[in-house]
Amino acid sequence: MNILLVDDSAITLDLLSMILLDKGHRVRTAPDGAKACVLLREEPAHIVLTDWMMPVMDGPALCRWIRSHHFPWYIYIILITMRNQIEDIVAGLASGADDFLKKPVDPAELEARIKTGERILSLESRYIAIFALAKLAESRDPETGRHLERICEYVRILGNHMIQRNGTPPPITEKEIEMLCQTAPLHDIGKVGIPDSILLKPERLNDAEYEIMKTHTLIGGETLDTTIKQFPGTEFLNMARDIALTHHERFDGTGYPRGLRADAIPLCGRIVALADVYDAITAKRVYKTAQPHNVARSIIINEMGKQFDPHVVDAFLAGEEEFIECWNRLADIRQEDFQQVMAL
Repeated sequence: MNILLVDDSAITLDLLSMILLDKGHRVRTAPDGAKACVLLREEPAHIVLTDWMMPVMDGPALCRWIRSHHFPWYIYIILITMRNQIEDIVAGLASGADDFLKKPVDPAELEARIKTGERILSLESRYIAIFALAKLAESRDPETGRHLERICEYVRILGNHMIQRNGTPPPITEKEIEMLCQTAPLHDIGKVGIPDSILLKPERLNDAEYEIMKTHTLIGGETLDTTIKQFPGTEFLNMARDIALTHHERFDGTGYPRGLRADAIPLCGRIVALADVYDAITAKRVYKTAQPHNVARSIIINEMGKQFDPHVVDAFLAGEEEFIECWNRLADIRQEDFQQVMAL
């Protein structure tokens, strides 16, 4: 386990480091929260053990900073403190801490707290498995590039702006946004059932081929529905099924596979629909060139109330600068372009 220790006491850092290294953990240390931020940017930790009282940036401030940044995995935070009043516990949890460790630190308690963190982090393997499965399906189509990564970012942007713009209660919660980001990569999982002659065709599909391609929504929905029957009550599987089945439905009811209309389409499907179309427009394919953001923006605005939920379009317009930044950061690089860059 990759652990970052943060404390302004060199003695404490040395003591805790020895205990954790002896248990086989990889340990880095920082004298304050500000230095910890620098280290986390360089290489995120799995667990952060941080003192509460420190100069420059204290423990709660570090917690808030970590929670405001999207790292590639969840970082489990343990606050080390002598504070034990209810108001202190509430303040620590509100800042983003997951657990507390009393001073002076007892080695047995430290090990127990670390093991609790490891159990919580093991739940993240669910997302890793989901993304690996989605990547396996996507690998059959070499043209998709970093499509899944961009979709995850786009749906997060849309969800966050829907919370900000749509009053109380919000149409989607922070928990649902996180689940949406985890399950959106499965939107095209049904393509595993599409013949290669159609899926990999290097030109536009004819009408008959397109009808077959459209069945990927049913294949994906049915596949995940079978899994739900084995594991009933699993929220993320229900959302994944809804996304796979409905991300090609249209707000005006002219989409597929069921012709659902407006709010009959699950919100997760309406959000992924816009993210997926934006990426399809702005990404290069063998049968089309990549179009700039302004083209995608015009198409999306024109389809407001037709293909897309107006509320989702409003969220897109509020977050379009973030869309542009995400595309620039996760843009596909063709092999010849990569070779030119490496030659510079």
